[in-house]
Amino acid sequence: MQNYSLKALSYTLERTQWGEISPKENFSKIAILLDSNVTVVKYLRPLPDSADPVKKPFGLARRWVFGLGTDSTSYARRGFRGATDEMRARLEQIGATFLRGYHAALEHGETPELAARLDSEALELRGFVYEGAAMGLTLLDFLTPWNSRRLARFLAGPGEPHAYMLHVGAGWLWARLPFSPRLGRLDPLLKWLGFDGWGFHEGFFHWQDYVAGRRHPKRLSGYARHAFDQGLGRSFWFVNGGSPAWISQTLAQFPVERQPDLWSGLGLAATYAGYVSPAALSELQACAGPHRFHLAQGSAFAAKARQRAGNLTDYTDTATRVLCGVSARDAARVPDSALENLPGDGTEPAYELWRKRVRAHFEQLERPSQRPVAISVGNA
Repeated sequence: MQNYSLKALSYTLERTQWGEISPKENFSKIAILLDSNVTVVKYLRPLPDSADPVKKPFGLARRWVFGLGTDSTSYARRGFRGATDEMRARLEQIGATFLRGYHAALEHGETPELAARLDSEALELRGFVYEGAAMGLTLLDFLTPWNSRRLARFLAGPGEPHAYMLHVGAGWLWARLPFSPRLGRLDPLLKWLGFDGWGFHEGFFHWQDYVAGRRHPKRLSGYARHAFDQGLGRSFWFVNGGSPAWISQTLAQFPVERQPDLWSGLGLAATYAGYVSPAALSELQACAGPHRFHLAQGSAFAAKARQRAGNLTDYTDTATRVLCGVSARDAARVPDSALENLPGDGTEPAYELWRKRVRAHFEQLERPSQRPVAISVGNA
């Protein structure tokens, strides 16, 4: 393994929950096989008696070193607020599903067994398990630079229907490493979703710091900061339990120039993750005020992500009818149509122009005399 990977591994273990082991505890020194031809040594707790050191040794070792505790996404552990009991159960279900995907990727790597394991999840939750798997594959890619195309191959293969969620999942790992991410192997348009995932991670695990005024990570600049805020906004759906009052109060503490991206992320999470009543969605839209079209854009992106993966639900339709004014299938067509003749990156990333086109569509829907003209459908 190259030195920079070892340095990042040490940094990551110290900075994140992977390293939450007190130095006062009785450590044992073990060698963990991360790949068939590399050994990394780290002080860790002894293996529990129930662990089988023979069965799937590489995968089990990777999960043991880098696995996350089942309580790491729990509502109480994260200090979230505002949720009903039903909503709390829903959000914890999503977190647990993400962890299953992450751990499955650590155990199986990029193998046929991984896709089979992910596809065994309920269809409605499948995007979250693929998102977790992307974080795991991105970690394995980083640790083994001689074999660093797992995520790219998975994106081109069984993960293709979940491309949106896979890019987001990669960003979870970016948040835990001290180096700038490598974007060359990601989709040129969707790569910005990695920074969205980074923002979600930071909001999910460190939300109090950002609400208290923490700025963007220093490694981010330019448009990456906007994408980060879109993910940060998504995390506030979880942090505030889908409560419009808590969400509005949280976003009001941010500078006005950051609020449009935050509301966009909230629209995506409210539609993709759910679950709240139509009345709560209407209240959320009212709270967004002048940012309601950013909310609609995020909602349409959520509908598109689910439509591409084949897991639209009745709730998706309910959410888009409130936030976008159209059905989920019609909302999913808007991002497709907005791709028509979309230029490449220039002074403004193509991804942002795409978002602006989607937002403009919903702005025009409020002006019947200027209804948008349907254009041919692309494929994002």
